[in-house]
Amino acid sequence: MRLLTHNMLSSNIKGVANGFPLLIEVEKVIEKQVDFNPDFLKNIFPKIEWQALVQASRSMGYSELPEESPESSMLDSDDFLMKFHHVLLELHLEEGALVCPETGRKFPVNKGIPNMLLHEDEV
Repeated sequence: MRLLTHNMLSSNIKGVANGFPLLIEVEKVIEKQVDFNPDFLKNIFPKIEWQALVQASRSMGYSELPEESPESSMLDSDDFLMKFHHVLLELHLEEGALVCPETGRKFPVNKGIPNMLLHEDEV
């Protein structure tokens, strides 16, 4: 699962008011090379919840992103775009779990696919 996907997922358990961002429990992280597309990165940047991305990347062992949300002028920096590209598209959570920040409910991630299905009592 890419961190791009993680940045758009939340816990939809009945009664949960704060289901974002999901915490990450890592068992296995892999890196997959993806073609660099600066136009895509510049277009997706405003849609990314920065603090959630930084927290997720740190939990996966990557600490190269700035803590504070960068100014849009940083999108002109190839160095920043390469780091943003790497964390957003090339780091994959292969095995582990996503954890609801409010309830602690764990959603397993197997072979890179998060299972976000809810139990009957959670709907």
